[in-house]
Amino acid sequence: MDENRIGGTVRNVGGKVQEVAGKVAGNTSLEVRGKANQAVGQVEDMYGQAKDAASDVAQSVQQGAKVADDLFRRTIEERPYTTAVAALAVGWFIGRLGRA
Repeated sequence: MDENRIGGTVRNVGGKVQEVAGKVAGNTSLEVRGKANQAVGQVEDMYGQAKDAASDVAQSVQQGAKVADDLFRRTIEERPYTTAVAALAVGWFIGRLGRA
């Protein structure tokens, strides 16, 4: 869990307490500050969630790239002639597209 999520949650709870204390005491200023702290806490929490999600996506992409690298490396090592023919065919196809 990201420190922004923890800080946001703490600030949100603190803002709720501040808001309730302002209502009980009849202090409008304290109540407004409590609501503002709640909003800031929610924004921090959402930022932390987005950061966590981005980290998860980056980790998944990195894992997929590693699997693809292993697959290509193994194919090239086990079947070098097939790989050379496939590369030649792809090059020929790209060359034909360039002329059209």
